[in-house]
Amino acid sequence: MTTKKQPSANATTAATEKPAGRPDNPFLDAAFYGRMRDYTERDAAFSKELKSINDRGAGKRSPDAREAPSLQVLRLVVKKGLPLHEIFARIVRGVESGLWESWLAPFGIELQGVSYARTGPRNARLALDLSLGSKATSAFSNAGIPNWRSLAAEDCGQVQVHKPTEKTPAKAYAVFYLDAAEK
Repeated sequence: MTTKKQPSANATTAATEKPAGRPDNPFLDAAFYGRMRDYTERDAAFSKELKSINDRGAGKRSPDAREAPSLQVLRLVVKKGLPLHEIFARIVRGVESGLWESWLAPFGIELQGVSYARTGPRNARLALDLSLGSKATSAFSNAGIPNWRSLAAEDCGQVQVHKPTEKTPAKAYAVFYLDAAEK
């Protein structure tokens, strides 16, 4: 007869499993996204992708809006006579501060906070609308990037998801930052 206690089955499996990390977002794979869209309605597909984005959270790979690979397509789009990369440059320089909000709106970007000080970094906080009716959707669709929401969420510094209510639809934002370069 032994006096040693046998390890439980749960303890054995817990030792062999990987540690818990960020959950996977299958929508990062464009092929999966395409297959899913073949058999899922538009609203249901959006809900599933938004849930995956919310579960995974922000990837923080490239939170500077001037350098984020997921925003490359959007930075080249011209609205109101200016490409987005030029608008970002003007924000960093601090010129034409009264126009920034109206310039960013056609791109589906909201200026949530910015330093208007004459000197120093702008420290702008830009929220890219990820919702179903986002103005950015057309630019990404024209470029052939259907899973742009998941890609933007991997680059951004923060993800904000507001659940739908009876009167308001679901809203989601990928928050990027726009700080002046260190000198």
